[in-house]
Amino acid sequence: MDRLQKEELIKREIQELTELLSNIEDDIKPFANRLIQQCAFMQVTLQELQETLNEDGSVELYTNGKQNMLKEHPASKTYNTMIKNYNSLIKQLIDMVPETTAEEKDELLDFLGNGKK
Repeated sequence: MDRLQKEELIKREIQELTELLSNIEDDIKPFANRLIQQCAFMQVTLQELQETLNEDGSVELYTNGKQNMLKEHPASKTYNTMIKNYNSLIKQLIDMVPETTAEEKDELLDFLGNGKK
């Protein structure tokens, strides 16, 4: 995916998350907006990393002199680190949502869990 495609996907993620989280209290919205931007970036980057891992696999052959060994793919390390941070951001965003009806909360959790509305 090229830079323009990635930026467009990030913008869409930001819009969808902003709509879903529109009922966050005004005094914490600036903080929530920063988290939404980071969350959108991570979501798109995680998708990109998943594509790389699906194509290349999670391990690669490494040659050191006469020895051939398998080592973890660099994208796998990045994915594992980023998914933990992404999940932490999601939790922070969910915690900012005021008490809502079960249906509204389910819609938010579905979106955040699936990356889709």
